Amino acid sequence: MLSTKEKELIAQIWERLTPVAEDIGSDALLRMFASYPGTKTYFSHLDISARSAHLLSHGKKIVLAIAEGARDISQLTVTLAPLQTLHAYQLRIDPTNFKLFSHCMLVTLACHMGDDFTPVAHAAIDKYLSAFAAVLAEKYR
Repeated sequence: MLSTKEKELIAQIWERLTPVAEDIGSDALLRMFASYPGTKTYFSHLDISARSAHLLSHGKKIVLAIAEGARDISQLTVTLAPLQTLHAYQLRIDPTNFKLFSHCMLVTLACHMGDDFTPVAHAAIDKYLSAFAAVLAEKYR
């Protein structure tokens, strides 16, 4: 699905984004909540207003998980195994939300990265986020 060159590009992008994980993650979550209000139901017990501590913390966790998976995409299923179980069995998140979040993350990255979000980077990140969402959803089957 991903060429060696795309895997290297994805790893480089996420490594570069790790220092701003809170900002990227919280922006993507806020975008998802605004665009798809039904996704808020899983966060009803948290303050999900812009720049809230909960949103920044959860956004950072998400971005760090995405970055961790990007380090070795061939091991994505192994890397995400604990998150698969958590989201499927404990949190019972609708797996459609992973796809919705992936789209919101793409838009957030385009805004954040500017000219560095080239068509090649966009395509590679889109493929990777699709794989990431698919792996997270595997336990639902």
